[in-house]
Amino acid sequence: MEFRLIALDMDGTLLDAAGRVPDSFWEVLAEARSRGIAVAPASGRQLATLRSMFTGDRDPGTFIAENGTCVFHGGKVVSTTLLGESTVRSVIAAADAAGLDLVVCTPDVAYHLPTVSDETMTELQKYYVSREQVRDLREVAGTDVIKLAVYTSGNAEELAYPPLCEAAPEANVVVSGANWVDIMAATAGKGRAMAALAEVMGVEKHEILAFGDYLNDYELLQAAGTAYAMENAHPDIKAIAHHIAP
Repeated sequence: MEFRLIALDMDGTLLDAAGRVPDSFWEVLAEARSRGIAVAPASGRQLATLRSMFTGDRDPGTFIAENGTCVFHGGKVVSTTLLGESTVRSVIAAADAAGLDLVVCTPDVAYHLPTVSDETMTELQKYYVSREQVRDLREVAGTDVIKLAVYTSGNAEELAYPPLCEAAPEANVVVSGANWVDIMAATAGKGRAMAALAEVMGVEKHEILAFGDYLNDYELLQAAGTAYAMENAHPDIKAIAHHIAP
């Protein structure tokens, strides 16, 4: 079967243990492009961060960023999915009450408080190259917010997910990593972003190949004709995959 679109999760899937794109991938990318196959890194990472990781002739030209709330294709952002201001304010209040470090994400910049922990800041430096400090996150609640991200040093699925679901029952709340929870509009997600991208490109579901490892990849794998879960994947992801990749 000849695929026309390949979607790749980043952390836990494409990237190595040091968080780098392995050298062996560049040859694969070049081969795919020579055959007219679009390769789309699909990540919870910021668009600016993704583009900084794929520069020059290594730029695939297509990115599904911020867990599907920001899609880049053909040299421009082709779609963003905004989160309602009331939801943003509700989550800000819940995160504050629970003592959770929160990031407010727009297509261009991620906002955070100066009081985030050193551990959180280390993580922000990896995932958000374009970021700004604000004294009060409520100052930016009315901007073009596409995603809210919460980092916790403990188990995010147990510690952060429940209170955030309660604070934003109308939103799509996903555990995007062992220590991360993302809150997006109910209509947002990697899978829906890829389906919309495929429609723009005229690609059918059976022509899509996807790789993922964590719960924020669930819809991504469902939207693909062929889905691979990584060997280290969450059990729920392995359960819906067609194949297991090493």
